[in-house]
Amino acid sequence: MKPRVSVQSSAFRNGNFSLRIDPVRSEDAGLYEAEVMYNTEVQSCQVKLGVITVTLSPPRPVVENEPLLLHCNSSHQASLVETCWFHNRHLVPTSGTFCSLHGALSILRPVMSDAGPWRCQLRYSDNEIISATYNLQILGFDGPSNPVVYAAAGSAAD
Repeated sequence: MKPRVSVQSSAFRNGNFSLRIDPVRSEDAGLYEAEVMYNTEVQSCQVKLGVITVTLSPPRPVVENEPLLLHCNSSHQASLVETCWFHNRHLVPTSGTFCSLHGALSILRPVMSDAGPWRCQLRYSDNEIISATYNLQILGFDGPSNPVVYAAAGSAAD
């Protein structure tokens, strides 16, 4: 896993044997075990790492008015009960422009105001709630609602 994994050996004297993974990948999910030996004493602990991902399909720059699909997947083993999507911290109603199905969100005609943070929240049968955020960028024109611009003769126009 090098060079994504590190430990701070300077913290060992304080009893901190933390493992840092940066960036975390889907395949990093699983059980991790630490074992520390000091003199004749052995201490160990186990940590289970779960990973959640939000991906864009198709994986290309999003152009205004072209449909897109955001997928939310988790390594959690229980049955998925509910998926909620939030845009700019507001719950997104899944009707009309936005359709949600099995952890995915379809945006049929994305507009510039759809850019920004999208958070999926997954709730499982064991009541575990997991969430992750995807920062959606959209290519398009964010200009005046009226496409007619007037400029005085002899002046510049943008």
